Amino acid sequence: MNILAIETSCDETALALLSVTERGDDVEFNVLGDALYSQAKLHSEYGGVYPTLAKREHQKNLVPLTVRALTQANLFHPSEKALETLSQDFENIREEEFKHEVEKFLAHTTKPDIDVIAVTHGPGLEPALWTGVSFAEAMGQAWGIPVIGINHMEGHIVSALVSSVDTKTYTLPKPQFPVLALLISGGHTELVAMNDWFSYSLVGKTKDDAVGEAFDKTARLLGLSYPGGPQIDIYAARAEEKKEENTITLPRPLIHEDSCNFSFSGLKTAVLYLVNKIGTVSETDKEHIANEFQHAVSDVLVSKTQRALEQTGAKTLVIGGGVSANTFIRNAIATMVTEHFPETQFSTPPPKLTGDNAIMIGIAAGMRQVHNIPHTNEALCAQGSLTLT
Repeated sequence: MNILAIETSCDETALALLSVTERGDDVEFNVLGDALYSQAKLHSEYGGVYPTLAKREHQKNLVPLTVRALTQANLFHPSEKALETLSQDFENIREEEFKHEVEKFLAHTTKPDIDVIAVTHGPGLEPALWTGVSFAEAMGQAWGIPVIGINHMEGHIVSALVSSVDTKTYTLPKPQFPVLALLISGGHTELVAMNDWFSYSLVGKTKDDAVGEAFDKTARLLGLSYPGGPQIDIYAARAEEKKEENTITLPRPLIHEDSCNFSFSGLKTAVLYLVNKIGTVSETDKEHIANEFQHAVSDVLVSKTQRALEQTGAKTLVIGGGVSANTFIRNAIATMVTEHFPETQFSTPPPKLTGDNAIMIGIAAGMRQVHNIPHTNEALCAQGSLTLT
């Protein structure tokens, strides 16, 4: 089974071609083609993602990236003349220039050997999501290939369960259920239990800012570039290496509350007050603030995850989302699991699958196909979290 996967939930335009093969209890995914364009530099001057710009960049890059991914997979077969059978009106594509590019691509491309088209349907920026969904639907309509919607957060969960055989091959063995997922990204901070394949229950979530958003806003307060997470990590690491005394203290919101919920708005505000109090923030100040901020975030994430493991009795813990690339946070959670839950499996995504990407969307779609579990077809462009049971 070959799957064409599309991801446009935020500021990455990504396409991937995956072949899916069952091998006993394991499922193997071979990446036949993979193309990704990050808009991060374009959005850096705004200090965050600008939705209209993201939409425009998706429209500009979807067709070229699809051609690149299909070519890598040896599945791109251009036609010398326009196909006479292409008579559909792709009414869901509203921008004329984008619509023209899509029609031109489809009219001059022979249907590739693809069984399913999978596309992120939410959550994310609606203009960005709509662009990917309308493009997927146009291809499905022209080529007669079913189009299925995949939840972005579900992609992060399954990508944390795979093992890398090499740079193009991933295997996903059956995990020990229940699985507890800590999802930490620019738009989400939540603890979700997966009691069986694609059967979810919400354990805890943020009451305000997502952790990745707090990283970005703190970096902005310190005069660091977007995206803020990697910058905070770099400055915090410098402070750790210097081993200087750090007199800065920041709050750990909700850490003593008997729940698995999070709050990061107050932490961000505490950084704001601190920066205003200091006035001119030196490089050393930036390092100390970044280090204490990272420790505060890590302490909260570790504490809440430990509480969630105790409540759910999860046999497998995974972390997913862009912030899971933070080595300090990842190591702190790994240490907690080793010390308090030695029988619990701990799994993190391969580095390439940590951020937003189309491979994880294809893996989620492939697992749903293998287990014959209905896809979230309704309202492809709808926002929302995972379907909870």
